Amino acid sequence: MIGKAVVSLVIFLVTVFITYSMTTTRGGGGSGSTHFSFFSLPIPKPNHSPPLPLPLPCGSPPLRVFMYDLPKRFNVGMLPPSNATNNLPGWPHHPRLQQQHSVEYWMMASLNLYENNADQEAVRVLNPEAADVFFVPFFSSLSFNTYGNNMTDPDTEFDRQLQVDILEILRKSKYWQRTSGRDHVIPMHHPNAFRFLREEVNASILIVADFARFPRSMASLQKDVVAPYKHVVESFMDDDSSNPYKLRTTLLFFRGRTVRKSEGKVRRKLEKLLQGYEDVHFEASYATGEGINASTQGMRSSKFCLHPAGDTPSSNRLFDAIVSHCVPVIVSDHIELPFESELDYTKFSLFFSINDALVPGYMVEHLRKIPESEWLKMWARLKEITHHFEYQFPPKKDDAVNMVWSQVRNKVPGERLVVNRNRRLTIPDWW
Repeated sequence: MIGKAVVSLVIFLVTVFITYSMTTTRGGGGSGSTHFSFFSLPIPKPNHSPPLPLPLPCGSPPLRVFMYDLPKRFNVGMLPPSNATNNLPGWPHHPRLQQQHSVEYWMMASLNLYENNADQEAVRVLNPEAADVFFVPFFSSLSFNTYGNNMTDPDTEFDRQLQVDILEILRKSKYWQRTSGRDHVIPMHHPNAFRFLREEVNASILIVADFARFPRSMASLQKDVVAPYKHVVESFMDDDSSNPYKLRTTLLFFRGRTVRKSEGKVRRKLEKLLQGYEDVHFEASYATGEGINASTQGMRSSKFCLHPAGDTPSSNRLFDAIVSHCVPVIVSDHIELPFESELDYTKFSLFFSINDALVPGYMVEHLRKIPESEWLKMWARLKEITHHFEYQFPPKKDDAVNMVWSQVRNKVPGERLVVNRNRRLTIPDWW
């Protein structure tokens, strides 16, 4: 009996010692290591900050958004003053395709509606105390395209100065200060948008095209929103053929630039690999007005549309294919896709790793083996989901801008958790 008691006592003491050692190591005392990330940025204590609004009731839209009233030089001042709509100039059809990254414009426009309706996922509130999130209407993508597209041009200084000025405005805001900007929504859709000072707003909810040029310490699916490009080709509105499979005589279609960086180098390799197939159209081209018309016709007459990675994992070509009801064939190992919590892309797209796509004959033969019945299911699904990728004003139910706002809404509980938790921690994120 005594022996068993001694053994039990020893086991108990060892357990206590191990537990204590683990706790002190994770707790950050002494030489114990701690984990730091943008989620543990300092947050003012409650007695120094305005209170947060009440949590969003579950399943009760719309999201309440306070929009900063910025000078026009940060947004619409970069647009030509023509085709004004609801106090906003219309977005021009620019030959440099700036509209691809125009999500910033459509989000701002949606908050300028005079009357709210049941289809809106977000409504503007004029009282910041009542806001769930704060929208920063800085057209950072348009700023880069306008002033910084040639990164060595002296005009790049205008882009940098706008970033400096917007940071000064935000840092003076007590609403930015109370959460270190975590409840602020900032569009950065172009890969080079806000490129000089983006690290200064890394806690905010960022609206991005993908994460290729963001370090993992700055952007992630946990807090940020992947938004679709604005498609360039016109949507295929009368695709009502009784036999679309036979009418689309091209098996696989690609038209675009082939000299790209990073993963986009695969385009040049695919160009060589796909030569010699009568029903495969692979053409190197630029996005001119004539080229866009040719792409429109090519996509509408093809069963599958190739979407290889470009300078970044994503490109506008994917969304052109979707609105053309041409089944996307995605060759990009690190792509992130919009609205993936709502949409299963495998129902209307095909995916190949870069390595598999570069195996001679593999991808084309795989496409040939897909039964007509399976292709028709994907084609029908494309027609069902196309409206999710339409940016328009006024916005309509479940269109692109409403889907983006819905995704922002989904980030609010996580943002509140980080803010509330960090306010009571005495040891910066000990976990």
